[in-house]
Amino acid sequence: MLSENFCSGTRQSPIDISTSVEIDHSLGAFNFIGFDDRTAMSEIKNTGKTVQVEFKPWRLNVRGGSLPTDYDTLQFHLHWGNLSSVPGSEHAVDGLHYPMEMHIVNAKSIYNGNTTEIMRDSEGLAALGFFIEVDYGSEDQPASWRSLTSYLASITEKGQHADISGISVADLISGVDTTSYYRYLGSLTTPDCNEAVVWTVFKEPIKVSENLIDLFSTTVRIGDSSSPFITHNYRNLQPLNGR
Repeated sequence: MLSENFCSGTRQSPIDISTSVEIDHSLGAFNFIGFDDRTAMSEIKNTGKTVQVEFKPWRLNVRGGSLPTDYDTLQFHLHWGNLSSVPGSEHAVDGLHYPMEMHIVNAKSIYNGNTTEIMRDSEGLAALGFFIEVDYGSEDQPASWRSLTSYLASITEKGQHADISGISVADLISGVDTTSYYRYLGSLTTPDCNEAVVWTVFKEPIKVSENLIDLFSTTVRIGDSSSPFITHNYRNLQPLNGR
């Protein structure tokens, strides 16, 4: 599990989302700029804690969705358990976890990448959370996730990275109804757990073949080739504290 040492605030993430919450009809549709661009990803890397994909600067942007302003898309990363049969998502819905969760991290455009200013703002970051569930009866599907996981063999050790192209964010989230989502104010889920995040967690999961999900916990390691595989790289659920 991830360290809790720096993370004792009152609006921490992740949380267990209750489907009994009242529907907020003021929440609008998103406008994802550049999400269909298959040349926008720059590199995929093993951080020793997750697999992270970086984007070329200023290529992707998130607007709408009742966010306070425009946000530039920086990167996405993933959380998982140990093989697809073990819960690995950070958020839960009515106590239910999924095998994986993808987080697309976006920063307020007005700060032009100034991390200090972003972290000072209680809504400086907008995180988009997508659950990933097993698409039983399929193998190597969908094609976008087959392409993404094909890069894992090149980043088995911490610090390794590889150029990545030919995949778009729209490809990875294809089939998800992005008009149906949960919204709350929270934090980063890794230290320093800054409480600077507007969270959007989409109701519908991405469906991915079991064999592709399993590759994450059987390919990438926390260190060199003799170190353990990265597993259970999620943070425990945090108190709602009235949210």
